[in-house]
Amino acid sequence: MALSDLSNPSESERDEIVRRCRESNFALYSSPPAQDDSTIRRQLRSFADAFGLRIAEAHRSGGEEGIVALRVSNAPSQRGYIPYSTKGMNWHTDGYYNAPDNLISAFVLHCFQQAAAGGTNDILDPEILYIRLRDDHPAYLNALMHPQAMTIPENVEEDGSVRPVSVGPVFYPDAATGRMQMRYTARTRSIEWRDDPATREAEAWLREYLPAGDPLMVRVRLEPGQGVLNNNVLHNRTAFENGSDADHTRVIFRVRFHNRIGDT
Repeated sequence: MALSDLSNPSESERDEIVRRCRESNFALYSSPPAQDDSTIRRQLRSFADAFGLRIAEAHRSGGEEGIVALRVSNAPSQRGYIPYSTKGMNWHTDGYYNAPDNLISAFVLHCFQQAAAGGTNDILDPEILYIRLRDDHPAYLNALMHPQAMTIPENVEEDGSVRPVSVGPVFYPDAATGRMQMRYTARTRSIEWRDDPATREAEAWLREYLPAGDPLMVRVRLEPGQGVLNNNVLHNRTAFENGSDADHTRVIFRVRFHNRIGDT
């Protein structure tokens, strides 16, 4: 989907993005690449406003604007966290560790600069996965909808701040729209699954199914000016290698939202 101006999508451009998000929960777009950090941040705030989105980034790296630049970093608040490294990221939805009253319902990834190699994302609409489970493994689906299916333990940051324990389902209906949302991570450390056979089997099935791929999975490598707006879809990231020049140093801007994309 080509946008003439990221900060001010036309009515037809907005309608097409909404249509795609209503149909598959995400829309890929391209826009004229911005030349500096501050311009992108301003454009992304206006872009979010066009879809009625409420920025939710109360994140250690979000700053006052709630917009995070995902780049390799050794800053104290980012060092040791995979998003700020060249490592691959396993399947997850954004904000899976958030408390039930602070859920992430949508986000945008926007490319400022891409790496010299790697940095590919796979994307899957969680509603597709819900249908696969409903049709083939209903007992697994029931287990994953249990209100205590997945627990992320408390985490204490280097600065002493505490992220409280998060307990909740993997699949749950959005409170405002009734559309199915997902809260998931394929990580195996710092996560606790409900201790019953159906949940353990469901978690193992997810870890096997997602890497194998779904026919409706989409693979994308964002280039400068390109992005994906979505209702918190499942996604991953391959490892990447930055180049020796600044133009091939990967920088992806991320903005998270509390509500789903308007009219979806």
